[in-house]
Amino acid sequence: MQTSASIKSDRLAWLARLVGPLAMLGCVVSAHAADIRAVRVWASPDYTRVVFDVSGPVEYKLFDLANPDRIVLDIAGSSFPEGFSPPTTSGLLKSVRVGHQGKSDARVVFDLGADVRPKSFLLAPAEKLGYRLVLDFYPKTVAAPVKKIDDALPGTARKVIVAIDAGHGGEDPGSIGATGTYEKKITLAIARELKREIDSEPGMTAFMTRDGDYFIPLAERYKKAREARADLFVSVHADAFTSSEARGSSVWVMSARGATSEAARWLAASENRADLVGGVSLDDKDDQLASVLLDLQQGATMEASNAVAGQVLAAMRRIGPTHKNYVERANFIVLRSPDVPSILIETAFISNPAEEKRLNSPSERRKLADAVLDGVRNYFRTSPPDGTFFAANIGKDRPSRHVVGRGETLAIIASRHGTSVSALRAVNKLASDDLLVGAVLKVPNS
Repeated sequence: MQTSASIKSDRLAWLARLVGPLAMLGCVVSAHAADIRAVRVWASPDYTRVVFDVSGPVEYKLFDLANPDRIVLDIAGSSFPEGFSPPTTSGLLKSVRVGHQGKSDARVVFDLGADVRPKSFLLAPAEKLGYRLVLDFYPKTVAAPVKKIDDALPGTARKVIVAIDAGHGGEDPGSIGATGTYEKKITLAIARELKREIDSEPGMTAFMTRDGDYFIPLAERYKKAREARADLFVSVHADAFTSSEARGSSVWVMSARGATSEAARWLAASENRADLVGGVSLDDKDDQLASVLLDLQQGATMEASNAVAGQVLAAMRRIGPTHKNYVERANFIVLRSPDVPSILIETAFISNPAEEKRLNSPSERRKLADAVLDGVRNYFRTSPPDGTFFAANIGKDRPSRHVVGRGETLAIIASRHGTSVSALRAVNKLASDDLLVGAVLKVPNS
């Protein structure tokens, strides 16, 4: 019979034999065995993620083999459920094969479609999800960064660039509604609608941080906007609360406290110092001057964020209730860009059954996208970036449409846009002056 000391010694020896391959791949070792319940694969343009649902913390080792190239995962003391089928692969993986190693370990073999560098970590239970072992496969050859979007011809005004960030995605479902709606699906649907509408607007173009069901680390989202030299970053979410009575949309910007702490992190990271969008390099500046320049840049960015957030909140108030009657502030990671005005929109409370139903309606999502577009467009009309279509057309352009708000009449709308009631009736082919809240009216050019 083994003593507790000898058992401990054997265990340490077994762990020591894992150190070589684990150190090479930077893997995580946990101290328990657990059953494997399910496996999922998520492929994004930047990496491929594999997620194992497990009943608890697991011990595992990860190593690579050649001829052919593959990554092998052994999970100690675990097994697959009866009838288990490997997940469909995509992205950097050609196939996934499962089996056993020895008498008690589960083995997973990942056949590779490209040279990869894997990373792994264990996630503790969160919300309705249990323990998860996560493997991320990154290409060894790093893709070139996103290039600035520029549809302008030489000598012409460029379009303003709006980065649209659909919250959550992939393994991160976000909040879950009363009838099981995932926030990640709602945010993607609204983001796609918003992109479609922005791209149809004169002088505007948009790109999405994600356009599929995959997860992007939060810091990478605003970095994508910076790499594309975006004029604005809009993150789309759907709120949740413990009470199902909570309702209304809200608009958020970075808090002053969050901005201060982010500035310190920014200056501490040497790779950031030559990279401000405003064109000012901090690389050759001493710390005090660099701090002053960054503070000025951040101040201008936060002022612009507040301005566009106010416009968007006012536009959203015209189509439905807002949770608060003012722009809110928080230290959201996605809002941390020091030089791209950034806002986060909670479109509605997915935890409210009535608002969950609204979010699942394509027509309601279109109204939400219309309202966001109205606010964004109004901001660029009043604060046009230099060299853009909006700057070249100050005083010339008119809004192309108007979302009807509560209490608005044709006379009020006509007065606001400098046109006549008869012109509004004609261009919209209205049989009466009755208006529905949320209806979108075309505004005549003259």
